[in-house]
Amino acid sequence: MLSAGPISLHYGKHLALDGVSIGVDANETVVVLGANGAGKSSLLKALAGLARPAPSAQLHLDGKDLLGLPAHKFLELGIALVPEGRGIFGDLTVAENLELGAYTRHARPHEQRQRALVLDLFPRLAERQAQIARTMSGGEQQMLAIGRALMSCPRLLMLDEPSLGLAPIVTGELFQALGRIRQTGIALLVVEQNVKASLAIADRGYLMDAGRIVGTGTAEALRQDPAVQRAFLGAVA
Repeated sequence: MLSAGPISLHYGKHLALDGVSIGVDANETVVVLGANGAGKSSLLKALAGLARPAPSAQLHLDGKDLLGLPAHKFLELGIALVPEGRGIFGDLTVAENLELGAYTRHARPHEQRQRALVLDLFPRLAERQAQIARTMSGGEQQMLAIGRALMSCPRLLMLDEPSLGLAPIVTGELFQALGRIRQTGIALLVVEQNVKASLAIADRGYLMDAGRIVGTGTAEALRQDPAVQRAFLGAVA
């Protein structure tokens, strides 16, 4: 479905991505693992059209060339990003945030269906539709950010550190919801600090370091990899 690479990306003189190649198949969940500063967020921004890679890059969705398109076209074609920090409209209500998520021409006919899906996934949003978004807890705001992205009818939902700053019980609820989203047929590309939880719902994973892909494999293979265990899962060498 999505194929990208080799993607190189500079911020001024800083090389954030160095020839990264990555792919996500339809109905697949892929996780990207790496330390802070490895380039994971930059990769998601490039895949969402929010950062412009070097001209040598290639980026296709079902064979359609995406490079050069504005970011809103990526969304219309089915690529939605939930950024780190959530990016919700804090002064609007929950209902208004969800409504804005369905603004694209593709999503409007399906607004009621997607709203029902979101409120079923996140019952607390159903209880707080009239509440101003910034007055909710961090976990509820993250649910809203994911719900707003789902309102766009994505084929690929990308999430950047969705559990960052959340309590363990809320993180558990969040990953249960991601597992249910996966069952709907939406492909997921997840950058996540909670490696154990993300590998539990993933089909495959990539390892990033210093702007490069340094490893890849099935989720099970990565769980069993001693290097991954030492670096991310707290195993003792």
